[in-house]
Amino acid sequence: MNPLRLLVLLVSLPLLLGGCGVEEPVAEVKPEEPLDPSTSNTNATKPEPKVDPSKHERFLWEFEAGGPLGSPAIGPDGTVYIGSRDNKLYAIGGKTGEKKWEFETGDDVCCVTVGSNGTVYIGSNDNKLYAINGMSGDKLWAFVTKDDVGNCLAIGFDNIVYVGSSDKKFYALDRKSGVKLWAFKTGGYVYPAPAIGPTGTVYVGSWDKKLYAINGKTGAKLWDFKSGRSVGTPAIGSDGTVYVGSWDKKLYAINGKTGVKLWELETGNEVSSPAPTIGPDGTVYVGSRDHKLYAINGKTGVKLWELKTGDEVCSSPAIGSDGTVYVGSNDRKLYAINGKTGVKLWEFETASKLYTCPAIGPDGTVYIGSRKHKLYAIKTDSKGPAKNPWPMFGQNAQRTSRVMK
Repeated sequence: MNPLRLLVLLVSLPLLLGGCGVEEPVAEVKPEEPLDPSTSNTNATKPEPKVDPSKHERFLWEFEAGGPLGSPAIGPDGTVYIGSRDNKLYAIGGKTGEKKWEFETGDDVCCVTVGSNGTVYIGSNDNKLYAINGMSGDKLWAFVTKDDVGNCLAIGFDNIVYVGSSDKKFYALDRKSGVKLWAFKTGGYVYPAPAIGPTGTVYVGSWDKKLYAINGKTGAKLWDFKSGRSVGTPAIGSDGTVYVGSWDKKLYAINGKTGVKLWELETGNEVSSPAPTIGPDGTVYVGSRDHKLYAINGKTGVKLWELKTGDEVCSSPAIGSDGTVYVGSNDRKLYAINGKTGVKLWEFETASKLYTCPAIGPDGTVYIGSRKHKLYAIKTDSKGPAKNPWPMFGQNAQRTSRVMK
């Protein structure tokens, strides 16, 4: 890995492990916006208090890896898969927290996607996308790009997987073989994860400040939307509206067919949730580096409420079947929030920053990875995830990133 890329990754670490949202590269930062590692989320000089999460009444179990963890995904049999900066993917029993197997790559593993047949897909900063047997941990195939593959992919209904790379290209691959079908060239690193709309259109952001709409079969560009700075991972509403945050401090609502902006809402700092999520009533939830979680009317863009945490909210919220919103914060806490009112219901404090995206299991268990190498399983009152268009990062606990049909 070249020194410039290493610097970018060090500064971007929390958001890369969050599953997708990303800091802009050094080359794109304006002179008045220097990247200062001492003020970034990677600053480890401030001592973190000693906390024992196992004493919390909602604690179920914890698993410790060899490095900071990314966002977990859940397989069809309840296995929890999570990547780490120790270069490994772990398969862990969802009920017990016991390791089933591990798979080692050549560099960081930040995000995981699980197919309907149990195949696990991971990108690594060793420039490869891997397909792995979810039961055994055996490699099925690997696709090599010319640079890091730092985020989740999307799986289409037509056996195509879509993934971006920091070689500035967005790829479509055959799901079974890993053979490249097409590649789309952008003007910047493609770190954000893609999302697939109801007609098969694929939406993906790039560090060239644009969100692209691409024909999923041919790779032809349908439209692009330019924001003020780099954009994150999109979420798609029931009416096809595409919601995406940007480091220009704004959340945008965009017509999925035309690329026309419907509205924008400005927060107090960069939108740091890797992706927004959408509640059963169409409310859009997103976090910001101003330490707040926002709830926004998805039709009008009017803010409904905000909840202030003790630090940056670099986690994408997950919504339970009862409407409870779960989100991590860099203040080391997972918050459970009433989705209608914004009232905090409870909090789960850990010993480390929670900048990754929680996943909700079918029994309501919330799983979230932390900076200090721990994966937590937390008991909730939800009976599983909400059944609506986009209740968590990646649309579902498998992180397939496509709308439900």
